[in-house]
Amino acid sequence: MEELVILFLFAITLHNLEEALWLPAWSNYASKYHKPVGKNEFHFAVICITALAYLSAFFYLYNPDSVLTKYFLSGFLGSMLLNAIFPHLLVTFLLKRYAPGLLTGVFLNIPINGLILYRFISSNEVTLTEVMFSTLIVAGVLVGLIPVLFKIGKFMTSQYE
Repeated sequence: MEELVILFLFAITLHNLEEALWLPAWSNYASKYHKPVGKNEFHFAVICITALAYLSAFFYLYNPDSVLTKYFLSGFLGSMLLNAIFPHLLVTFLLKRYAPGLLTGVFLNIPINGLILYRFISSNEVTLTEVMFSTLIVAGVLVGLIPVLFKIGKFMTSQYE
């Protein structure tokens, strides 16, 4: 399982790097669905979210028997799996324009995270209900955290302009 968790970190890092490179400029075209976001605040937020993903993996790898670490990691896995579909895939279709993060979401996050969740469930480490519940919690926290991180990132980076 450790190798798969490392693959999760590889996938989310590439996904967030793809977003960091192209999403801020793209967000100007998506203003119907999302307020445009500046490069600095987006980079700050994506670094923080990536760090949380690494923490979820580290806690699981350090203490794989802990129910809490399994919930944290499986919730993150499920959240990133959903993230590939909502918003990336959905917005690509709605705008008829590629949404940054779609390729890495579909070709890395969905298969890798899906495989890890499948292994978690099939080995009885967590149940499907627990995965769904932890995904809702982690996704809710992340969705609520992103605007806060944008504000903090904007404030912090404006101090150096």
